[in-house]
Amino acid sequence: MTRSFPEGFLWGAATAAYQVEGAATEDGRGPSIWDTYSHTPGRTLNGDTGDVAADHYHRWVDDLGHLSELGLGAYRFSISWPRVQPGGSGAFNRAGVDFYSRLVDGLLERGIRPVATLYHWDLPQELEDAGGWPERDTALRFRDYAAGIVGALGDRVHTWTTFNEPWCSAYLGYGSGVHAPGRTEPAGALAAVHHLNLAHGLAGRAVRELAPAAELSVTLNLHVIRPASDSAADADAVRRIDALANRSFLGPMLGGAYPADLIADTVKVTDWSFVRDGDERAAGVPLDVLGVNYYSTTLVRAWDGTSARSAADGHGSSAHTPWVGAANVDFLPQPGPYTAMGWNIDPSGMTELLLRLSREHPGQPLMITENGAAFDDVVSPDGRVHDDRRVDYLYRHVDAVGAAMDAGADVRGYFAWSLLDNFEWSYGYDRRFGIIRVDYDTQARTWKDSAHWYRGLVATGRLEPPAGS
Repeated sequence: MTRSFPEGFLWGAATAAYQVEGAATEDGRGPSIWDTYSHTPGRTLNGDTGDVAADHYHRWVDDLGHLSELGLGAYRFSISWPRVQPGGSGAFNRAGVDFYSRLVDGLLERGIRPVATLYHWDLPQELEDAGGWPERDTALRFRDYAAGIVGALGDRVHTWTTFNEPWCSAYLGYGSGVHAPGRTEPAGALAAVHHLNLAHGLAGRAVRELAPAAELSVTLNLHVIRPASDSAADADAVRRIDALANRSFLGPMLGGAYPADLIADTVKVTDWSFVRDGDERAAGVPLDVLGVNYYSTTLVRAWDGTSARSAADGHGSSAHTPWVGAANVDFLPQPGPYTAMGWNIDPSGMTELLLRLSREHPGQPLMITENGAAFDDVVSPDGRVHDDRRVDYLYRHVDAVGAAMDAGADVRGYFAWSLLDNFEWSYGYDRRFGIIRVDYDTQARTWKDSAHWYRGLVATGRLEPPAGS
């Protein structure tokens, strides 16, 4: 269908520091857990690392030019904690701070809103050596880091986002071990959940104090979880995963408390003694906008321990699970089509998620901070990348956002993931999400058809079916 988005709807694109910057050892940058993890044999596909990535650290001026040509109103980027504070505590690195200061000024000069994420998974290695996110001190160090960088960049940043997808940091980093730092400690994963929540609240208050004119946000990869049947057992499986995936963050961040069923479900994993009096309230700080990342849906059923388990693993191909305390839940494969990540394509989940958030958290503005797809892009003889499947994916998901807005959801904008092809974590450079292609040998940028399509949508605010659809 054809639809128009309201004037003022914010169109943007997103990246993350370790995925695009490169310059891993330049200008005083310290090592992060992803440097260590990617340099550990067997951790990433083909042994790829983010040492060079898309070389954005040296090519940022040209990349801002692409943002300008796309006509985007905002750029969502992340600040590398080890670039600006190499050890995660103590003195700040002036060269690192200056890089982001130039980037922010460059965006403002082009009329593009800077949307800065304080943490996109690159914990300074020194803090991991001291215990990482399962330790309370990491939350305190994050508060200090947030205060320092917000103080340095001041009100020039339009939106400060505390965390990107803390679910991944906690459950994939410390539960299944398929993300850095690669630990498989169920109790540690839940301790990490709590200290990420606490750090969000502490950092959020620092933003409010030091940059009162800026907007405050957090970005969550909330899961759309569906039951395999209408049985009570499968409904309970949905409840258990929803508690771990969604309400473990939404509860304290938006409601000031953990859900009681989450605590009850995981009592055999941990006694939650790491939660101190006042912590849950401290984790809740009013948000100007809640960032939502959406890619696919999740299908679960109750598992009785006797039938064969599904080959699906519910995120993370590992003998260890991110779903701590939910051994009686089985994850099922879903109907296609699929992206190159193996994720099912279901735009209806986007609408469902936005309407759920609007219903359960009325009055909370929402923003799509990531949505996109990896496909096996091919450079055609004409030198272009005709990524029709990505164009169709973006069209259908933007349409799903519009459908949610029609039904009453307060959605303020949409950020495509990603501006550039980049280092896709454990998948290295094999998966390409960008609307702009990066030739990793030459670092040349080439607009894919999806970039041309997106520019047209941004210019008009009018969504029309792609040609041939």
